[in-house]
Amino acid sequence: MLSASHFWQLILGTVVALLPLINPLASAPTFLAITEGDTHARRMQQLRMACIYMVVILVSFLIGGTFIMRFFGLSIPGLRIAGGLLVAGIGSSMLMAPPRGAEQDDAAHAAARAKRDVSFSPLAMPMMSGPGSIAVTIGFTSLATAWFDYIAIILGIAIVAIITYVTLRLSERVVLVIGVGGMNALSKVMGFIILCIGIQFVVNGVIDIATDPTLLQRIRDAVQR
Repeated sequence: MLSASHFWQLILGTVVALLPLINPLASAPTFLAITEGDTHARRMQQLRMACIYMVVILVSFLIGGTFIMRFFGLSIPGLRIAGGLLVAGIGSSMLMAPPRGAEQDDAAHAAARAKRDVSFSPLAMPMMSGPGSIAVTIGFTSLATAWFDYIAIILGIAIVAIITYVTLRLSERVVLVIGVGGMNALSKVMGFIILCIGIQFVVNGVIDIATDPTLLQRIRDAVQR
């Protein structure tokens, strides 16, 4: 009975911890903006793959996150900075992109969109499985004492992925209401917001590095010499 209770507590704890970080409601406008111009089938296909990638990424860090980061010499601040640079680049390209218009060559535009896959980046990484959710997932390893616990956490991750998929799938209906002009405006606004978010990720990463106790101790030692 106690084991079953612990199992469900891990599932609920995983959902409660990850869902606010991933925040699919807040990600809905961004999802619509970066998939603007895609067909319904194309958008849903990328959304499905993004959710699958998110589960794979988080489960990979859950099982071997500490080993992977130590092997490659990675740190959470480093992940924040790298993710921030990626997000800022995407936001900048959205902000500077020319607006869509009826005069555009539809065939050329469709061909260009067909080559553009955003399911892994930026949807799965870093929007859905960014530095924050990866850090939380790695932290779950301290709560897992047996494979039974890992299964519970993985189920929690899968539930979060399903909630994210359903939320973003419903957000597509907004496109029918807003129209092309609205999507152009939304794309510009979200591009600026994404650029700001990316820069903030970089700032947070730099602050994490600058306030690292080991680094501060080394600076004190160097100054005292």
